[in-house]
Amino acid sequence: MTDATAGFGLIQDIDVRLTVELGRAQMNLREVLDLAEESVVMLDRLTDEPLDVLVNGKLIAKGEVVAEGNRFGLRILELVGANQPAAAPRERRAPPIEVTTKAGAKQAPKQAEGAA
Repeated sequence: MTDATAGFGLIQDIDVRLTVELGRAQMNLREVLDLAEESVVMLDRLTDEPLDVLVNGKLIAKGEVVAEGNRFGLRILELVGANQPAAAPRERRAPPIEVTTKAGAKQAPKQAEGAA
């Protein structure tokens, strides 16, 4: 078990959907209706570009297709975010409220209620 999976204990047996995205194409309905056997749809990805690996729709890795016997497989080339430092937590406090008097003079910003 790796450090990244050590804390998952009981939830490791939950099923997830792993999807490998070969590419995408933008088509209008007329083009879709014109598709027939032997039609070729050009995708937005180059042949030597790594494929997206998604778990439940979230990008987790880049990979490439491999073939073994008569089956396809996937070689993981890069885990997305694996070499990046964890993002700093976002500040959740509301910005200070600016108060303007009737005369147009600005007063010092007031802190939102409950903020320190």
